[in-house]
Amino acid sequence: MELYTIQLSAWLDVADKPVALIHLLDGYIDAGQVTHGSARYILSECEHEPIVVFDHDQLHDYRSRRPTFTFDTSRWTELHDFELIIHKVKDAANKDFLLLTGPEPDNQWNRVAAAVMQICKKLPVTQLLTASGVPMAVPHTRPTLITTHATDPAVVPRNPAWIDRVQIPGSFSHLLEFRAGEAGLLGRGFIAHVPHYLAQSPFPLAIAEVLGQFNDAAELSIPLAAIHEQSAQIMESIKAEAGEDTDFPHILAALEEQYDEMLSSGATSVPSAEEIGAAVERFLAEQDSPENK
Repeated sequence: MELYTIQLSAWLDVADKPVALIHLLDGYIDAGQVTHGSARYILSECEHEPIVVFDHDQLHDYRSRRPTFTFDTSRWTELHDFELIIHKVKDAANKDFLLLTGPEPDNQWNRVAAAVMQICKKLPVTQLLTASGVPMAVPHTRPTLITTHATDPAVVPRNPAWIDRVQIPGSFSHLLEFRAGEAGLLGRGFIAHVPHYLAQSPFPLAIAEVLGQFNDAAELSIPLAAIHEQSAQIMESIKAEAGEDTDFPHILAALEEQYDEMLSSGATSVPSAEEIGAAVERFLAEQDSPENK
C-alpha cells in the first residue's frame, strides 16, 4: 500500500460494482501504437477520473525516460511528467470499468503486481484485459487478425492449440496476467497483427479491433465511431502514398494472396508461437537500434 494512494470518492463509487480492469502500459512492443493508442482513445472518448495514483518516483528511471519541459523565452513554463494511474471510466452506457495507464514500471515489478492484485481484491474486479500489436506479414487491406491469450484457455476457443513453446522478453502486463492467473482471476489479452510496413505508425484499424474485443469480453460500450472514422482516413492516406510506389502494389498483392490462402485453409487465427516470438524479437531489436535512440 506504500506504492499507491486511493481517491476515496471514486473508490467508493465502484466499491460494490463488479468491474473489469484494462491495463495498457507504455514501454513494451507497440506495433501500430495499439497499446498506447487504445489507452489514449478511451480517455479521449469516455468520462474518467483517477481512482488510484501510484507513487511513480519509486518506480521510474528518469535517466532512461526523461520528462519534457517547455522553455519559453527565459524560463521553464511547463512540465510534462509521467503518471501511473488507474482511472475509473464510464462507457457510453454509463457502465464503469477501470483503466491502468502510464509507463511500464522500470523496477519493483513484483511489488507493483502485488499492489494491483491487492486493489483487484479490494474492489470487485472480475477480469483483467490488455492488448498489444505485433508486426506481421499481413496486408492493411484485410481485416485485422487477433491472437488471444488468457489465464483460462476455455475463453479462447478460436485459437489453434500451440504445441510448441516460445520464450520472449517479457512485459509488466505479461507479469500482471500471470499473477492474476495465480490468484484465480481471469486475465485476457489481445494481440493485433499489424502490417509490418506500418508497424512504426499509428494503425487505427488494429486499435478499433482490440477496442471491440474489450467491448465483447467485458460487455462494455466503448464508443467506436471516432476510431472507425480515423481508420477510414488512414486507409485513404495509405492508398495515396502507395500510389507513388511502383513496387508496393506487387508486395501488397502477394500479402493479400498469402492472407486469403491462410483463411481458406481454416487457419482463422494465425501464426505459430515461433512466428509471434520472432516478430517480437525483431521489433524490440529495432527499437534498441542506434538510429532509434
